[in-house]
Amino acid sequence: MATGPRYRVAFRRRRENRTDYYARRKLLASQEPRAVVRRSNKNVAVQFIGFDMAGDVVEASATTRELKKYGWEHSCSSIPAAYLVGYLAGRRAAKAGIEYAVLDIGMQAPKHGGVLFSAVKGMADAGLEVPHSEAVLPSEDRILGKHIDAAIEAAVNSVKKKVEAE
Repeated sequence: MATGPRYRVAFRRRRENRTDYYARRKLLASQEPRAVVRRSNKNVAVQFIGFDMAGDVVEASATTRELKKYGWEHSCSSIPAAYLVGYLAGRRAAKAGIEYAVLDIGMQAPKHGGVLFSAVKGMADAGLEVPHSEAVLPSEDRILGKHIDAAIEAAVNSVKKKVEAE
């Protein structure tokens, strides 16, 4: 490791590969609400975060753990679950008065047709304007879970109707 008076240690979150400060600065400079999508091995979380000089303000959010109260009994880290949580968060954001948001996926590797973009499809279907390309979105069959099991399609439609009725 380098030492000496001219060596500068990088920020801790940068050293841990958790924050790209250059990308974050560009997102914050736009002063648009951010649609933050985070994925773990078990869950997917979507938050709509507004900028404030005192700190970020969460204006609407949803996680796949919340889908259980709507009757979701399948995996919470799958493409259909990510779509549903994006849809739920998008509906909540629309109620909070958010019409436009910029996608923030952080340091996660974007994969076309993957879980992150499934959540974006859910937000777009909820009526929000999130800039994206149609080429990155998963197919309708994958969103409905036909690649996993035939029973998941009915569960996706059931949960979506319950979210709309809310």
